[in-house]
Amino acid sequence: MEKMPFQPELNRTTTMVNATATQTTVTTSDWKAGLPVLTGAGFTLRELRLDDAASLLAMLTTEEVSRFISPPPTTVEGFERFIAWTQRERQAGNYACFAVVPTGMSVAVGIFQVRSLEPGFGTAEWGFALGSQFWGTGVFIEGARLVLDFAFDTIGARRLEARAAVANGRGNGALRKVGAVQEGVLRRSFLRNGQYHDQVLWGILAEDWRMQRQSLQFAAVVH
Repeated sequence: MEKMPFQPELNRTTTMVNATATQTTVTTSDWKAGLPVLTGAGFTLRELRLDDAASLLAMLTTEEVSRFISPPPTTVEGFERFIAWTQRERQAGNYACFAVVPTGMSVAVGIFQVRSLEPGFGTAEWGFALGSQFWGTGVFIEGARLVLDFAFDTIGARRLEARAAVANGRGNGALRKVGAVQEGVLRRSFLRNGQYHDQVLWGILAEDWRMQRQSLQFAAVVH
């Protein structure tokens, strides 16, 4: 998520490509009380914890990761405030943020996030940030599919949007791989380091995702 919803300058007490969704049914899930643990091949997605702060600082503040997102927190304490904020926003039903935890590790190396842009997830946003040493390992593709399942099946979204800077070739390619459709270019829509950047707008519909998921499941059975 290129423009992180968390604003550290507005949240000083301890108590991150972009995306958009629409709810058609009322969910009976208890995700607001606590996120489910989603299991992939060689990693899990779970709720962020305060002890993830130091690892996220190391993973998400490198130049190759941070150059296409709004500035992440710059200290462990800043990430602790971010983590506390994600939990409050989840409890309020506005936002869900999953930690990416590889098998054999206990702390996060990245995040997937889905956030509401209007009450009840009538419109929402999803995005991701992952430590560069885990790029190309398959963690993103499988993790993204798990998060899409969560957004469409648990939260009840009918449409997800994502924004990625035109220059972010890896991010745009990753979105294409999970079945998102390029819908346009948002000119000078993202401010980073004093410069405005064009962004690609990507969309994926619940019915398209379910058809793609069915195809993937069929292909797995055939092979």
